[in-house]
Amino acid sequence: MNVIERIKDQLENNAVVLYMKGTPDFPQCGFSGQAVQVLGLCQAHYLSVNIFEDPELRDALKQYSNWPTYPQLYINNELIGGCDIIIDLYKKGELIPMLSAAGAIAA
Repeated sequence: MNVIERIKDQLENNAVVLYMKGTPDFPQCGFSGQAVQVLGLCQAHYLSVNIFEDPELRDALKQYSNWPTYPQLYINNELIGGCDIIIDLYKKGELIPMLSAAGAIAA
């Protein structure tokens, strides 16, 4: 399976995916840490992918998404955006309904 197929597989088989620097327990940049905090406040279930563990994926994802930075949040196979967008959607009250509609928040 090539790297683009792996990305597609991750996105198709997980309602919410966060591509980040580090892990939720040990984020390795402030923006990834903030994204994890917001998803935690939402009590969202999601797949996290540490881009530092897969340099090939890290490079390919930038081209796949046409988004140059990390973290990158996907909901239902759609790029939502990075840290600033995640925080903005949360503050506007729009993120929880998006996550809920994707089945990522327990009722």
